[in-house]
Amino acid sequence: MTPDWAMPGVQEFVPGKLDPSVLAVSDAGDPRTPHFDSFLASHQHQQPNPYLEHNINGGFLQTSSAFQQPVQYHQYAPIGPHNPNMMPYQRSVHDLFLTNELREDIQRRMAATLQTLPNSQLPQHIESYHSLVPLDTTHHKSSSTFGGYHSWVYKVQSSTNGHFFVLRRIEGFRLTNEQAIRSVQPWKHIVNAGVVRIVDVFTNRSFGDSSLFIVTEYHALSKTLAEHHHIGHGRHVRARNSIDQVSETVLWSYVTQLASALKTVHNSGLAARVLDTSKVLVTGKNRVRLNGCAALDVIQYEAATSLAHLQRQDLVNFGLTILSVGANMADASQNFARAMDQFKRFYKPEIQTAVVWLYSAQQHTDRTIDQFINLISSQIIASFDAALHADDSLHGDFAREVENARLVRLLTKLNFINERPEFEHDRQWAENGERFFLKLFRDYVFHQVDAQGHPVVDLAHVLSCLNKLDAGTDERLTLVSRDEQNCFVVTFRELKKAIESAFQDLSSNSRRL
Repeated sequence: MTPDWAMPGVQEFVPGKLDPSVLAVSDAGDPRTPHFDSFLASHQHQQPNPYLEHNINGGFLQTSSAFQQPVQYHQYAPIGPHNPNMMPYQRSVHDLFLTNELREDIQRRMAATLQTLPNSQLPQHIESYHSLVPLDTTHHKSSSTFGGYHSWVYKVQSSTNGHFFVLRRIEGFRLTNEQAIRSVQPWKHIVNAGVVRIVDVFTNRSFGDSSLFIVTEYHALSKTLAEHHHIGHGRHVRARNSIDQVSETVLWSYVTQLASALKTVHNSGLAARVLDTSKVLVTGKNRVRLNGCAALDVIQYEAATSLAHLQRQDLVNFGLTILSVGANMADASQNFARAMDQFKRFYKPEIQTAVVWLYSAQQHTDRTIDQFINLISSQIIASFDAALHADDSLHGDFAREVENARLVRLLTKLNFINERPEFEHDRQWAENGERFFLKLFRDYVFHQVDAQGHPVVDLAHVLSCLNKLDAGTDERLTLVSRDEQNCFVVTFRELKKAIESAFQDLSSNSRRL
């Protein structure tokens, strides 16, 4: 019986192209006419739009001359049904690996990070950055956030260190004061889990105009709050039973994270200035970060606005952001009363009071982020406790993978040692040599057969033997050669010493070469 963890021999799928003649569906509805397959069809006459949502952030990119096959996530140890009849000391195969959801999330992020855009019309490189891939998900660009300038976002790779970053382009900005660029320097020293770190700022004409470029950290598969919660997508009022209703616990989590970010920013003598649902990033489960900061510091460098006023405006924008998420209204700032009416239907008075306190910060010049943090201290403790539980859960997931490194090292050493053709005439490796039983141990672990001569494929046996070998236990085992003419009775401790000795011999020989 084939175990559920064994990979079946499935032929690799190679996407191809269909003849356009077979895609034509007759008016008569001939049942023999093949169905149109959008996955295989080649769009030879349609220029792809790199800004469409299905072309970015983890999806596969498709052009008229190139095709990239998406990662086959389902081929990586799928989780089977839970067996309730197992004893507490028993484990299934899947208990030894990461959860399916966590593994797939990590793989999707890695795939999105390495994603490229074939036959791109974008510049080949900008300063020391290359391989531009658009991250925007909409054609409609608002110019209200960055002082009337349109902005575009790209994933890029650094030619200096090979790391990936996000390149934000402020289109059409002309630098008139060199001191404006230097005003971003303090932002590079901001270190907070709720702020997307600023890496570099410069101007460049690679797009044919004078543009401002801001380089920040890259968080794969991240979305804005507006995208994540579908804020203002064709409706202004959220139904009570809607599946995308933001729970109060999640909303408090957003409040505490953004409050921590603003505290770090304000205590550093800065102001975020850009804080709304279209700029706050969701980079993980209930994880949000301030994004787009420092841009207005350069664009509006010569504007005479006091820092205290800008920081109070941050509090107002903070309150409007939470209100927009809770009421599902993108225009909460234009109709605060209506948004609050919707907000009060779903949330308790405590969070309502917090939103009103933030929104009225400009009318009370003594209000600061530190005072707000004191008001929500109980919720901060609750969010911190939830973060600790999440940390414990992740540690538990990764603890399953800790033993894999030890077992991989053992398997690597065994494969280095066994079946070395250059040692065929060496007495130590001959059938009567002291290292011959290492080959028999490999057969004992991986090449066992049952009474009918059928191969035994038992992962539990493999893991048990390798763990005992790594620990070097005194348990004895009998190793019999394939011709049944040789028999060894050894302990796992002796096997471990022999493997280490043989591997050291191989290492010393390779160094001499």
